Amino acid sequence: MKTQLDMDKIAKGLGAERRGKVTAGGGYFGAMQLLTDIEGRFRVPSGGGRRTDPAWTERRLLPLAPRTLKKLEEIVARVREHGGANLEPMQLAAILIEKTTEKLSEEDAEELVRPKRHATATD
Repeated sequence: MKTQLDMDKIAKGLGAERRGKVTAGGGYFGAMQLLTDIEGRFRVPSGGGRRTDPAWTERRLLPLAPRTLKKLEEIVARVREHGGANLEPMQLAAILIEKTTEKLSEEDAEELVRPKRHATATD
C-alpha cells in the first residue's frame, strides 16, 4: 500500500508556499498526471472486484460513438503498457468527464447551450 504524501509538510520543509493545484494538459505530462490521479483515487471495494473510485455511487448509461470508444480503448491500452492501473475504457471516460466539468466555468456552460447566431449581411 502506498503512503500518501503530505504536500503541505513537503512545501514547509523546502521553505516553499503552496499556491494551488497545477494541472498538466495533453501529451506525456498530461498522461502521467492522469495516471497519478487514477492510482490515487481507485481502491479495491471491500467486497472485492475491480478497483474503482469509492466516490462513484451513481450508475448511468453513456452512449458513445464507436470512434470515441476506440480512442478510449487505445488510451487505456497505453496506460496498461506503462504499468499503470488496470483501467477500463468507461472508467477513463468517467475521469475525463469529471476533470472537464471541474474546469468548465458557468460562462463556458452557457455558451454550450446558447444558440449560435449566424452572421448575416445586416449584422
